[in-house]
Amino acid sequence: MTSKSWASHLRPHKIPFRRRFARASVALIFRTADSGGKELLFIQRARREGDPWSGDMAFPGGRLQPEDDSTRAAAERETLEETGMDLRRHGRFQTRLSDLITRHHNRWRPMVVTPYVFEWRGSKLVSPNHEVERVVWVPMDYLAAGENQGRLPWRTPLGTLNMPCCRYQDACIWGLSYSMLQELLATSINARSEIPQ
Repeated sequence: MTSKSWASHLRPHKIPFRRRFARASVALIFRTADSGGKELLFIQRARREGDPWSGDMAFPGGRLQPEDDSTRAAAERETLEETGMDLRRHGRFQTRLSDLITRHHNRWRPMVVTPYVFEWRGSKLVSPNHEVERVVWVPMDYLAAGENQGRLPWRTPLGTLNMPCCRYQDACIWGLSYSMLQELLATSINARSEIPQ
């Protein structure tokens, strides 16, 4: 078993006591391209002063609000707000990926993020709001190819870390988004799900 496989087995699908933490969720949305291959949607966050992830590539999503019935509902609501894509009407829910722990933007308090996977069956038109600089559809074959993986230097108070990443054109996918992507790719390949490579 590879180190990546060990890591995926050690990470719990649902983090114990997750309801005691702040909650957030994201949507990993794929579609079938005109060529017949699969593409995965990423958003590039709008650049804002004070936002540590300003300009980063990410999946649409955000924090759980009182009006949300569940974290999945939060992912659907946030996707509609950020991209205009109505997952309840034109998305087909596929699966839930493993919880991840991060922190609030400007705090050190932990937050649990839950990723949900959807197949998009609606219009190709996307209407980003002010939080989104642009939307990018990336071929799944490209994301899975080993030659497209790299490293991103990330400065921390303890020194510089070389974080794994995937570069696409002028975009760089790393951090939590990269971790979610790797689990999605592993799930798609190992389970032979409806997201073929």
